[in-house]
Amino acid sequence: MISLSLLFATFLAGFIYTIAPGPAFLALFTLGAAKGRRPGAWFMTGHLVGDVTWSVAALAAIVGVSQVGPMLFDILGICCGVYLIYLGVRAITTHKDGKAAVIGADRPLLNGVLFGLTNPKSYPVAFATFGALVAPYGSAITWGETPALIASAFLGFVAADLILFVAIGLTPVRRFFARYGVWVTRIVGVAFVGFGAKSLFDGARGLVSARG
Repeated sequence: MISLSLLFATFLAGFIYTIAPGPAFLALFTLGAAKGRRPGAWFMTGHLVGDVTWSVAALAAIVGVSQVGPMLFDILGICCGVYLIYLGVRAITTHKDGKAAVIGADRPLLNGVLFGLTNPKSYPVAFATFGALVAPYGSAITWGETPALIASAFLGFVAADLILFVAIGLTPVRRFFARYGVWVTRIVGVAFVGFGAKSLFDGARGLVSARG
């Protein structure tokens, strides 16, 4: 029977993975504070697709059933980098009347899905987070127990999203973004370019190392 301590460790890993600051975190606060809780909620809903995908991959690797080579993740990192740089440049060049420039403003659900699947913190951070908290139980985990672990991680995702949902709609946050929203969007854009460049560099370095 699966232990409660293992379920709690998986829940905590999902919570930390979701609430830890990163590109999607910045995009969510920019979108939610500028447009309201509803678009932010759609963004988080879409992002859950990526959360579940990468947590499954991390858990699969931990129990030793993943045979996917590192080259796939290097290529994915390069794709993530290109996508984030595109979004970053778009945000940096926004104007005061450019409402659509807020990342995710047009199609928050779709943008949430894309962020969840292409976020450069995705697999590496998911593996690091779940590995740190769940790997100590690795010898006791079987593939048959992973559905319960995924469900526990999902509850962690939702718990973190609820906290973020409340935060993005707070009046002081909304007022701050109403006054400085354009500059925050541009700063977020610079951060995205930085994240994207690092993802490109890491992916390219991984491919070069594999060839060598």
